[in-house]
Amino acid sequence: MTKYTVKKYDQNDFAIWNDFLAKAKNATFLFHRNFMQYHQDRFEDFSLLVFKNEKLIAVLPANKEGDLVYSHQGLTYGGLVYKDQTKLSTVLAVFQSVLFFLNESGIQKIIVKTLPSIYHLKPAEEILYVLFVAQGKLIRRDSLSVIDLSQKNTVSKIRKRGFQKAVSNQLHIKEENDFELFWNEILIPNLDKKHKAIPVHSLEEISRLKVLFPDNIRQFNVYFEDKIVGGTTVFETETVAHCQYISKLEQDDRLGSLDFLYQHLIQERYAKKRFFDFGISNENQGKKLNEGLSYWKESFGASTIIHDFYEVETSNYSLLNNVLI
Repeated sequence: MTKYTVKKYDQNDFAIWNDFLAKAKNATFLFHRNFMQYHQDRFEDFSLLVFKNEKLIAVLPANKEGDLVYSHQGLTYGGLVYKDQTKLSTVLAVFQSVLFFLNESGIQKIIVKTLPSIYHLKPAEEILYVLFVAQGKLIRRDSLSVIDLSQKNTVSKIRKRGFQKAVSNQLHIKEENDFELFWNEILIPNLDKKHKAIPVHSLEEISRLKVLFPDNIRQFNVYFEDKIVGGTTVFETETVAHCQYISKLEQDDRLGSLDFLYQHLIQERYAKKRFFDFGISNENQGKKLNEGLSYWKESFGASTIIHDFYEVETSNYSLLNNVLI
C-alpha cells in the first residue's frame, strides 16, 4: 500500500486526467472532465487519482455526500479506470489504497457503480473480483437491453409491421445538431405527462455537451409531413451506441415512427458498431421491471446485460492484505 499515492482531483489535474482516459481500456467520454463538469454545481466532486512512483495508474470519477463517496452519481456508469496492461494484482492494491485513503478521510462507505462489459475496449472485470474480496455488498442490479450487432438478430413481426406503417406514411429521418424540437415538443411534454419528471439534461446542457462532444452525442428525429413525431438521443462510444432518450408523440401508434427510426439505426447507421444499447427498463433501484418497455426493446432482437452497484465499507481495506499466494 505504501507504493501508491492517492489524491483528490483538482483543476490542475485536468490535462493529466483526460490524457490518462485516452489510454485506458475501460473509459468513455462520460469520464472526460468536460463532461463531468457540466453538472458540477449539483455534486461535490471527490474524484481520485492513484499514482505509483509519481506515475498515474488509475482514476476514479466520484462525488461525496456526507460520509459516503459515490462513483459518480451524475454519470450512468463508473468505477475504477485503468490501462490495458494493468494486472489484477495491481487493481487489488490500487483499490486497497483507495479504501485506505477514504477511511483515513472519514468516509465510511463507497458506492461503486460498475462499467457494463459492453463498454470495455478489452476485458476489464478485475474490479468485480476485487469487490468480491473486499466483501462489497450488491445493492442494485439493472438490466440493459442490448443488441450484439456482430450476430444475426431476429426482429419481431410487430416491429416489421410498424416499419411498414412508417414507409406507407412516408416518414423520414434526419440527424440534427439542434435539440430544441425534440426536447420542447416531444421529450419534455412526454416525461411531464407520464412521470411528472424532466430530462436529466436540460436543453441548454445537452446543447453545450454536443458542442464539446460532437462525435459522441447525436440527435435523430423522425418527421411526418415535416412535423416532428419522434426521436432519440444517442450517446456513442467506441463500442456502443446507447439510446440516452427515446420518445414519440402519444398518438404516433398509427405512424410507426420509432420502429422506422430504430430499424434505420440498428441496420444502417450503427450496423458496424459492436453493440446497440437501449438502456434499462428498471425502476426502484432495479427491483422493478417495466415489462412493456422491456418487451418493446427485446422485439428488436435485444437481450440482457447486467449493470451492478456495490456498497463497500472503507474499513474493509484490510481484507485485501493477504489475497495473493
